[in-house]
Amino acid sequence: MQSILLTTSIFDFPFGFNEKSSLLLIFFFHGIIFSLLLLRNGIKTGNKASKWLSLLLFLCALYLSPYMFGYAGWYYRDATADILFFLPLMQVLLIGPVVFFYTKSLLNVDFKMTKAHLIHFIPAILYDLYSLVVFITDKLILDEYYFYADGRDKDLSNWYQMTGLISMSFYLVLSLRHYSQYKRLVFDTVSYAETILFQWIRNFMIAFLAMLILRLMFFIINPDWGEFGSQFWYYLSFACVVYYISINGFANAVKVSTIDHVKFAQINVFEADDLLTENVPTESLIEKELEDWKTKLLNLMEGEALYKNPRLTLSDVANALETNTKLVSSIVNSGYQMNFNDFINHHRIEAIKKKLQNGEHKTTTLLGIALDCGFNSKATFNRAFKKSTELSPKDFITKMT
Repeated sequence: MQSILLTTSIFDFPFGFNEKSSLLLIFFFHGIIFSLLLLRNGIKTGNKASKWLSLLLFLCALYLSPYMFGYAGWYYRDATADILFFLPLMQVLLIGPVVFFYTKSLLNVDFKMTKAHLIHFIPAILYDLYSLVVFITDKLILDEYYFYADGRDKDLSNWYQMTGLISMSFYLVLSLRHYSQYKRLVFDTVSYAETILFQWIRNFMIAFLAMLILRLMFFIINPDWGEFGSQFWYYLSFACVVYYISINGFANAVKVSTIDHVKFAQINVFEADDLLTENVPTESLIEKELEDWKTKLLNLMEGEALYKNPRLTLSDVANALETNTKLVSSIVNSGYQMNFNDFINHHRIEAIKKKLQNGEHKTTTLLGIALDCGFNSKATFNRAFKKSTELSPKDFITKMT
């Protein structure tokens, strides 16, 4: 490759160690290790999300490799230059779909690939076929560089890198839309929404967005992407983001598999979306009987204290009322202007306030009271209490006294 800036002239070893190649090698090595660890976790636990993240980290490690090997002098040796030229190491058209399917499998433990999903991989397959044609032409037919007459790696071509950026941006948008849909359904169908909203998936998307922003910035700074130039700083920044994803993604996978975190998520909220479209009475009938249904629902909450169930779902309430989920959802949304999660938390908070007014906090802990009223964590209780009362539990007690 032309215009590669090397910081060392020592080529006695197959890999030329210098400041740039060695630093990228460290991140490359860690990406491969975490990829293998996640693959092992996925196989051992049957966690599809771990397998997708394993593939993503492997692709990110490959993404670093042309520059890592480039700074190590591989483009100056015929044998290693052929490896870098003809192997499509930078799978920028594959990273986006993998991010999307990682998101889907993380939010839905029942997610399965279908034949229809294969369309997402067609661009990457076409580029790999193009790379194969280049190899056959230059090495097997002509036995000389035709496609590579300019001595520049096709993976680093501006058109390919820009297409990859567009592809990854498109799939990030798809992932964000999918998460938004998931979040809406969770708040509409379960009373423990914050438990399964997955802070990690939000952080992951922010990290992936940071990758794309860095990419765009360096495109602007150095538009001739085929030249090494100042690209090292982009790849170093990219490597740091990947390192963050590796550590936290693996930690999340271990957490899910060891603390039974998935039990709260066993309800498939995407199937619940189908439940919310069941045949129900007309809107006029719902409006006419809304007050009666509200009374029934209120009696259920206060009389049987269903809110004390930390895993209460919309289906549970519908079964208790001997009706369907769509009707219950309409009653909560229209009658109380709340989603299901906030509606249940409202009753939990009201029950807690009564206990505090009765002085129960003097004989037991606030967390104990919260757990008894249906909350499953201190953090969720504190957030819900402040949202309802605009005070923290301790401030409420102080104001009460």
